[in-house]
Amino acid sequence: MANRKVSVAVTILILASGAMAQQGAQNHFDGKTWWDYIKVLADDNMEGRETGSDGLRRAEAYVVEQLKKNGLEPAGSDGFYQPVRFESRQIVEKDSSAALVRDAKTETLALGDDVLMGTRGVPGLEVNGPMVFVGYGLKIPEQNYDDLAGLDLKGKVVVYIAGSTEETPAALSAHYQSIAERWKVYRAAGVSGMISIPNPASMDIPWSRITANRTRPNMVLADPKFNDTEGLKLSLTVNPASAEKFFAGSGHTFAEIAAFAKDRKTLPRFPLAVSVQAKAAIETKPIESANLIAKLPGSDPALKDEYVVLSAHIDHLGIGAPINGDSIYNGAMDNASGDAVLLDVAASLKKSPEKLRRSLLFVFVTGEEKGLLGSRYFATNPTVPAKSMVADINIDMFLPIYPLKVLTVYGLQESDLGEMATQVAQARGIRVQPDPEPLRNAFVRSDQYSFIRTGVPALAMKVGFDPGSLEQQKFKDWLTNRYHAPSDDLNQPVDLSAAAGYEEVMRGLMIAVANDPQRPRWKQDSFFRRYAGD
Repeated sequence: MANRKVSVAVTILILASGAMAQQGAQNHFDGKTWWDYIKVLADDNMEGRETGSDGLRRAEAYVVEQLKKNGLEPAGSDGFYQPVRFESRQIVEKDSSAALVRDAKTETLALGDDVLMGTRGVPGLEVNGPMVFVGYGLKIPEQNYDDLAGLDLKGKVVVYIAGSTEETPAALSAHYQSIAERWKVYRAAGVSGMISIPNPASMDIPWSRITANRTRPNMVLADPKFNDTEGLKLSLTVNPASAEKFFAGSGHTFAEIAAFAKDRKTLPRFPLAVSVQAKAAIETKPIESANLIAKLPGSDPALKDEYVVLSAHIDHLGIGAPINGDSIYNGAMDNASGDAVLLDVAASLKKSPEKLRRSLLFVFVTGEEKGLLGSRYFATNPTVPAKSMVADINIDMFLPIYPLKVLTVYGLQESDLGEMATQVAQARGIRVQPDPEPLRNAFVRSDQYSFIRTGVPALAMKVGFDPGSLEQQKFKDWLTNRYHAPSDDLNQPVDLSAAAGYEEVMRGLMIAVANDPQRPRWKQDSFFRRYAGD
């Protein structure tokens, strides 16, 4: 049985924000009701809200109760629910293996210490193949950039390091590093498998915590049409600390590659002097979970059939490997914090009604931690007409752990939503900035990307920091010590004033989009405009 923590009062850092009182803006939030929702959703009895678990079902039942309480209408396919079917895929390490082969000599790779075995390959298939290092492994037509150009990759396993060149805009970099885009290119080149090496300069959490839960189940959507890696035979991830052995005898070192990648420099491409021999034993089983969808009808006869979507993922990691004796991964900031914003906004609209021209759609998605799966399913199979969704404002781990002075807007320069967010934030004395760390690919790492891929303008926002600041160090420390760890729980310091200020901006942006006569549009030069089909 998982170790249970006693839920104690959180250490609250109530710091003077100043933004709340700027320009006489009305305040609807104090941060306390937001935290009250989190105390329920991230309590130990929710058992970390793993996709398909009883804990997640309890959390969803609580959310539905709150939605009803605040007068929202069901908008799922089954009341407030939209059932989603998954296939769970779990590595059986005792029956799996990986090794490097050179001059007929085999060097075993330790699963966990040296490599992680992916679950996207073919179960039980033994792969033996030469390897080619392909730099960042990207093909970006917009830049006439192709790491695969001139290489014979048929039947071979590609090895790449995460990242892109400094000439590559953040949007292109993030998009083409997605697993779907990578495999599309690799499959066309005849590649049999792929091996990724995390860029040490952009790793959110240390390898020791990544590997601690390596045998936990991954999931894919059960419908074959969502299979982005059909034909992939082998998938491995290499511990950067073990990467040198892959480069032995090649004339290059991983230290050299990592130094170039840290500065986003162009990388060499070359055959490796070793081959890989690996087999993944994978157990599969069906899993069911659900998205939650609720609506607040608009009032304008001409616009009420259009929707502004507010989204947040409700799942987290469940019960996993103990850290300091604690095995419940509560997910307070990731992402009970986002769910709490949606619930708090809904409650505020009941207490202080606004005349909204468009309708609002509150979407709590499952399976985000498994690869944006719940949001992808909803965006592809919406419970409202697809063309009726005019925008998505997504909230995921917005981290009010220091005062809200700067708002980071992911997608700031991609659509009209960025300008609207800027106006709302500046009215409250909050400065706005684009993504300060493009190497982390944050814009495509959460559920807004699922909406973007179906043409819906979207953005996400977080409490920001200036590069080199104390706030940035606090952010880095949080990622290292709490991200995807049991310590993302109710016993961590948060800034209620920052949370309340963030909620005010969210509410203001939502209302602005709902009442604007024009639908938000992608900028003419936005990379993501292609998905809108205009």
